[in-house]
Amino acid sequence: MESDGLHLNISYVGSCGIILSGEQKAALETSLVILQNNHKFNRVFLWGKILGVKNDYFIAQGTGNDEMADRKTLYSLDCVAWGLLPQATQAIRDQCSVVKGRFHGDPAHEYEHIEIQKIGEGEDSTEEESTIMIKEEDRLAAVVADIDEQVAIAPRGAFVKTPHGAVLQNRSFEGLSVTEAGKQQNYCHFREPVRLNEKSLLEKADLDKSIDFLDPINEDIPKGSWSLKFERGSGLVTITSLLWPGTTFYHVPHTRKYGWIYVGTGEKNKDLPFML
Repeated sequence: MESDGLHLNISYVGSCGIILSGEQKAALETSLVILQNNHKFNRVFLWGKILGVKNDYFIAQGTGNDEMADRKTLYSLDCVAWGLLPQATQAIRDQCSVVKGRFHGDPAHEYEHIEIQKIGEGEDSTEEESTIMIKEEDRLAAVVADIDEQVAIAPRGAFVKTPHGAVLQNRSFEGLSVTEAGKQQNYCHFREPVRLNEKSLLEKADLDKSIDFLDPINEDIPKGSWSLKFERGSGLVTITSLLWPGTTFYHVPHTRKYGWIYVGTGEKNKDLPFML
């Protein structure tokens, strides 16, 4: 959700239970402008809020020239002071995947995980216990990266890919029509494509290389992990994710207004395949 016009943008997702207090809105509208100037970002987004036991984490993202590759993530506990999140490497994400339960709300908090390793083979094998300490700051970075990869979406045509491979805003995008906005195939994951490369040449024949470089959400597995509905007549479309409860995307048809936000505990719904 773009920081420009935050007070208006947050109202689009109010029907899904996502609200900010007046104090939080005032603090964010000021601090995100300062954040953009200090870090020389082209655009700043309010990514969302991860609810903790003691404190909540407010997450913001800033982009440079490349909307996809040149992106940094920051977090705050008070909507005023922002700290840079560490890069979520695959090793950190694998390590943090063993941690279960709610966030505490303290970046310095450490989770203790006991790992049992088997040494030797056959009857001579022995088991050794090793304790791994995992920082909450690393877990926060891993969860944000997972949510970005799995449920960050954008309307088809909102971004273009240049011949040099850079992803930019599409200046000629004027929003989806009401008919197009009601189809899940017109919304795409905003990350590097995974299933696009698996398609045959025949399936790619009707695609436009400049705008069809992302994976549409209607091909997600399991089917039915997204819920799309119209509000305000046909003046607003909201899409919620059942895989990561708390993720809400909005789009106003025939306008450039769209965005998404996550407000939740940072826990994935792993029971979804059994619920559909």
